[in-house]
Amino acid sequence: MISMEDWVTIRNIRKKNHTIGTREIAKLLGISRNTVKRALASEEYPTYARPDKVNEHIEPFAGFIKESYIVKRQKVSVIISNLRSKGFGGSAISIYRYIERHLKREREMASGRAFMPYSTLPGEQMLYDWSDYTVLIGESLVTLHVHVLLCGYSRYRIYSAGISIRQSDVFESLEEGFCELGGICQRLQVDNAAVFVKNASVADFKWNERFLRFCGFYGIEPSRSLPGHPWSKGKVENPFDYLENHFITNHRFASFEDFCRKLKMFQQEVNERVHSATGKKPSEMFAGEKEHLLELPRNTSTGEYQRYIGFKEEFRKVTSDCLISFGGNRYSVPHLYARSEVWVRVSKGYYLHVYSPANKLIATHVIKAGRGNVIINKEHYRGYRSGSDRASFAVVSQKLKERFSEYDRIEQFIDSVKVQKRINPAYHLSRIWEVFGDYADADCIRCMEECVNYNTFSFSFVKGFLMANAEVKLEVKGLSLFLKGYKNIAVARDLREYRI
Repeated sequence: MISMEDWVTIRNIRKKNHTIGTREIAKLLGISRNTVKRALASEEYPTYARPDKVNEHIEPFAGFIKESYIVKRQKVSVIISNLRSKGFGGSAISIYRYIERHLKREREMASGRAFMPYSTLPGEQMLYDWSDYTVLIGESLVTLHVHVLLCGYSRYRIYSAGISIRQSDVFESLEEGFCELGGICQRLQVDNAAVFVKNASVADFKWNERFLRFCGFYGIEPSRSLPGHPWSKGKVENPFDYLENHFITNHRFASFEDFCRKLKMFQQEVNERVHSATGKKPSEMFAGEKEHLLELPRNTSTGEYQRYIGFKEEFRKVTSDCLISFGGNRYSVPHLYARSEVWVRVSKGYYLHVYSPANKLIATHVIKAGRGNVIINKEHYRGYRSGSDRASFAVVSQKLKERFSEYDRIEQFIDSVKVQKRINPAYHLSRIWEVFGDYADADCIRCMEECVNYNTFSFSFVKGFLMANAEVKLEVKGLSLFLKGYKNIAVARDLREYRI
């Protein structure tokens, strides 16, 4: 069974060089070609691994071998000789295999060889960290968590903020940064926080599995700063000093949205300021570094950016009055999704994002404190009509012809609805007109083409096709800052999250 670290390494090598073959990768890593093929074919690390059995002759001496090899740094031949004097009855080759499998990587990390030099090449290294600040929001002091993603070569930085600091918030901040940069560097440098590292000790170091899955999805090589090595984090810690002195201290903000808006303005100013270490503006250096960034994952069928979500989402049933329940309050969703299932997740500890069954963002609300509140966005009911209010077939037909005048089969589509839905064609055409109001012309025309091809003209087919294949035209005031870069993004979720 391949280790998760090797799985990440294989995908990182292929990400750097799309032309490299599986045979060459296998030769570089000293593993079988089939193992490389399986790793490249799987976007998720296999969850099952057969328990690793330790040789019964070695198990009583495991502690002695570990101390001799890692702490005392003795040669394997010396360790074997010492084991013989202690009554070890196994073969010498079993000791070599045990050390290769269980201890070699730990010794390499203890020696410091796993880390790159401080000076990095364009597109080689990104650094990430966050810091907590007590900020005056309105008349109240609020603790906010400010994230920074920094390109090691250009010193170009991306700031974001949130109210909570769970692993999902960290992943979301990283993905926002990736989208804003338009690509990713080969390596991501982090610290020893629990969201990244399961065990930070040099002798028994382990990455957090979810973080490794995240890195494997994007083809990033993870690396960490050892405790007591401040120079390896200097690039990412210095921006926080400047942020505190020039943005946080002695400043008041009207709201969380106001803080985030001004934080982005501060980010722009900093990236246009000459950096003391490089003598150039980060924005100018990043213009040259950008061509060295690795591409973000895309959906092979649609060409859209794919986003990784490795944390739990929750499903909700939309009521007939277009509301969902969350945290003791009710929030509206677009009327097209009435009586449908949607899924929700919290963003930045402040926003509630609602997604369609096809993983499209359909609504965003500010999470309301307390219980029993109903939060309504009137735009979600735009175009909604009761049966008695629907216009006649002739009126709706004229509206469709005016809007889709360039579509040469519009009359054929209207006539087909009338022929196929003889009992109540006005109902179906009116509902189709309503649902078209929430989608772009190109998507609507594509939908009508499918109706003609499959010879089905019901409202339910039109609604289902658009929900699964088109993008809803929704405008959420004041949120363009956070949704920029997330347009047309597909979502890949860990299937284990659906277990009951």
